[in-house]
Amino acid sequence: MTDHTVKKIPASIPHSIWPADDLRRAEKEAADSLGITLYELMLRAGEAAFRVAREAYPHATHWLILCGHGNNGGDGYVVARLAAAAGLNVTLLALESDKPLPDEASEARDAWLNAGGVIHAADIVWPEGIDLIIDGLLGTGLSQAPRENVATLIEHANSHPAPVIALDIPSGLLAQTGATPGAVIHATATVTFIALKPGLLTGKARDVVGTLHHHALGLDSWLAGQETSLSRFDASQLAQWLPPRRPTSHKGDHGKLVVIGGDHGTAGAIRMTGEAALRAGAGLVRVLTRIENIPPLITARPELMVSELTPHSLEESLAWADVVAIGPGLGQQDWGKKALQKVENCRKPMLWDADALNLLAINPDKRHNRILTPHPGEAARLLNCSVAEIESDRLLSAQRLVKRYGGVAVLKGAGTIVACESGALGIIDAGNAGMASGGMGDVLSGIISALLGQKLTPYDAAIAGCVAHGAAADRVAVQYGTRGMLATDIFDTLRRVVNPDVIDVEND
Repeated sequence: MTDHTVKKIPASIPHSIWPADDLRRAEKEAADSLGITLYELMLRAGEAAFRVAREAYPHATHWLILCGHGNNGGDGYVVARLAAAAGLNVTLLALESDKPLPDEASEARDAWLNAGGVIHAADIVWPEGIDLIIDGLLGTGLSQAPRENVATLIEHANSHPAPVIALDIPSGLLAQTGATPGAVIHATATVTFIALKPGLLTGKARDVVGTLHHHALGLDSWLAGQETSLSRFDASQLAQWLPPRRPTSHKGDHGKLVVIGGDHGTAGAIRMTGEAALRAGAGLVRVLTRIENIPPLITARPELMVSELTPHSLEESLAWADVVAIGPGLGQQDWGKKALQKVENCRKPMLWDADALNLLAINPDKRHNRILTPHPGEAARLLNCSVAEIESDRLLSAQRLVKRYGGVAVLKGAGTIVACESGALGIIDAGNAGMASGGMGDVLSGIISALLGQKLTPYDAAIAGCVAHGAAADRVAVQYGTRGMLATDIFDTLRRVVNPDVIDVEND
């Protein structure tokens, strides 16, 4: 049996993502351009969710519908009416408010009542026999923790044994950031409408979204004509970055990479970075490290060229290399500091990770030829803030990193964010909880650096490297599960992932 958290998103999910605020504006613009009313869109949303629920839980006969006081609740009224018309037992609970319902939600509510539906108070005792819950409490406009009465309903739903299907977004999850400032629905599945929102893919999303379904509500043609700066990237796109090699290519065509790090006691970090670069297709990889690390590194991976890090070897290697990676196991003592001081003025494509980032936080500078790959703790040091602030808005944090330090920033985590100075933003839809183990960042540094050497732009190398890393880990997790995954376990599957032409033939 495979870990159910490994793959959540079907291939039909789009790759474009809309900022939550923009999408609320675009919804009306799209409907107007196609001659569709907003109420018609609500009917389509309810029908799409109803179909997903019926297909996923065909034997569920008593549905509990939770409706909030907004258009998300309106979607719930539509689902309730369709379920009752199908002969299902429906119990509908609705939140009360002094404010009037939005017009579309009011129309959906009236249609439910006119069909003989009953609206119960939100605080009633839930009947027995409920085998499916539909969450229509809060939508994409939420910007803070749910109020106490809503939080009580959310907690009740989470503690109930029935599966939960969320309409558009799990109640309590912030659509723009993926943050959960208070109570949040832990959905078994989420049916999102029109376009993807960032909060469904990063932050705490993976803990609460469940299986993600998407329905454009007939706005596909309008959406296709729009451009967004935010995109979802997954393994299905690897072939666009990693075409088959020319039969006559040689090692010099695929990048000469120098990797610098591995202070006392951290030979493993620099070895993993070097080997990952080889497995990701780097032509030649030279490692500069402590002299005592040379024998074990050459023994473990003889394809690496390993030398002692000295002023002379560093100068020679910087002249020889096409790409420079520094940081894994570098340490923050004089040995590492001096190396970084020499490297920082290099004009070739660079990747900085680990202790190179910690040293950069002490002496900030801006470089346009550099990829930074911080985890949230390192990002907090780079931006002089708390980890909580980083995680509360990961998209904004990645943009702040680029604004302050230049180049490309890779903010690692569940739903890794890649940002660059042009304004492009990517969310990585690959990887799993097994990657929460030591050394994974070192491996990622090697992969991205190798792709830089294979002539990808820094942004594309960062995106493709993160996708390949996550996809390789997903293959391991499918076979063995997530617990106990080691960073070096992905090397064999990485080889398959970075050869998508072979994978495609195999899967035909």
